[in-house]
Amino acid sequence: MADSVTAEDDTWSGVAKELGKGLTQVGSTYASGDKATAASQMSAVSTRYTASNFGRAVQETLGADRQQGEMSQFQSVQQLTYGDGHGADLGSQIAALSNELNTAAAQLDASPNLAKPKAYAARIEQTVKAQRKVLQKNKKTKFYGKGSRTWLQVAGQMGKVIDQGVAAAKAGDGEKGSDKVNVAYYQYYEKLGFEKNVMNAISGSRVSYMESCFKELRKAMIRGDAPASIKKQANELKANLVVDAKKLDGGAEAQVNGATKFATSSIGQSFLILVREGLEALLVVAAIIAYMLKSGNKKLVRWIYLGVVVGLIGSGLMAVLFAVFFNGNGPQQEIMEGVVALIAMLMLIYTSNWMLSKSDTEAWKSYIGSKTKKAISNVAAADSLTFAGVVSLAMLSFLAVFREGAETVMFYQSVYSMTKDSRGMWIGGLAAAVVLIIVFVLIRFTSVHIPLHPFFLITSVLLAVLAVTFAGGGVHSLIEGDAVNGTYLASMPTNEWLGLYPYTETIVAQIIAAVVIIGLFVVFGIRKHREKVAKSAGSSDCKEALA
Repeated sequence: MADSVTAEDDTWSGVAKELGKGLTQVGSTYASGDKATAASQMSAVSTRYTASNFGRAVQETLGADRQQGEMSQFQSVQQLTYGDGHGADLGSQIAALSNELNTAAAQLDASPNLAKPKAYAARIEQTVKAQRKVLQKNKKTKFYGKGSRTWLQVAGQMGKVIDQGVAAAKAGDGEKGSDKVNVAYYQYYEKLGFEKNVMNAISGSRVSYMESCFKELRKAMIRGDAPASIKKQANELKANLVVDAKKLDGGAEAQVNGATKFATSSIGQSFLILVREGLEALLVVAAIIAYMLKSGNKKLVRWIYLGVVVGLIGSGLMAVLFAVFFNGNGPQQEIMEGVVALIAMLMLIYTSNWMLSKSDTEAWKSYIGSKTKKAISNVAAADSLTFAGVVSLAMLSFLAVFREGAETVMFYQSVYSMTKDSRGMWIGGLAAAVVLIIVFVLIRFTSVHIPLHPFFLITSVLLAVLAVTFAGGGVHSLIEGDAVNGTYLASMPTNEWLGLYPYTETIVAQIIAAVVIIGLFVVFGIRKHREKVAKSAGSSDCKEALA
């Protein structure tokens, strides 16, 4: 940051003078009719205001309101440079802003407790280094800048890559220019953790806005827009990256929302998915074992365990395949993640509806009974196992475990693609494993009966919520991978835990998923009501016959 303060900036008035020169140049360029260059010059002045620490010094010494007022003036001037016929307003606002900067600088120079620009920058640099060490040690905010680079330096490197893309687009190669912008986004903004730190330290909405800026710049290059327009978009993107980098280098701590519900966190999702999937398989296996024991077929139990082991191995192989498929980079990775998230969403809707249909105890007993009796029918006798009988029992337990294991792998991959929180997923998964072991021991050795109706009903609702979340996250990944042309909605908030993103396509996908789920719940409610009415009518007929 010390490099941002030049020899002409020995005093705060000197900094203000340099900013004033830049503002005057903006006015002259605009008056000549070159709006695009004027806008670019204004972005450079705004960046200089931030990089020189002028705004920070104003905030610390003269108050946050004063600094916010100056930022508003900068933004107002910037907006005027984009349109026609604003010469008079632009001139008056530039004059007012220059006067404000000079007045503020005089007050800063007169402040006995404020260091001069160079010393001030050096002090901030030392403070940032100390803050980063403490924050990293406490794991409050992780900084992934390579080596000793600051986020401002990382932003500068992104800016150079973006400039290469602008040069390629200007030369007529829009595809190459778009590829360079992709490099800046995937290899710097995402890979180095810039995106996640902005998400935590600033806001999710800011990340969505920056994503849209990257995307719009790529689209402009591919469309072959005018070089001046592309350059203006690129300069705005770079200026915004610098603003965010300054905030990160200032040691902003992650402001994680403490009210985020457990069920929508990476820990909560991992826990609920494994408990739901594992408990379904556990109930099937435990019910089969209990059936074997009660029917005098104790010797068949070992084949059920064999099927469980093979099912777990199969699920592990499935996990390896997913790891191979998800080893790509860039847009292809985003597209793959989006496809898997949408597949997981469909499976969640299916399993949610399945759980709902089995929420009735009698329905569950009928389901388990039909499965086990079919398997037993293939066994000649308790003491004599045919090959078909072994295969039937092994396959029954294998499918119960493998299906749930395979679904769990897919669900976990979708959760990771949206949260990138492997530590949280480990915590949730291990906690769920402990719960499953305890439940199995209780069922197997103490014959404890779990109240199936409330369990199935509640988990069905939770799965429905996860399905809506995956719908938004899946479409968002497709937008990031340019497989879907996203329509950005500036007024919409961002909440990655709920899969909520400011794009028309993600919101429509979530609405469709919600409508389907609600429809299934309504159909189930109508069916149960009719069954209740029919049962009541049958009971009345019996009473009348007896009378």
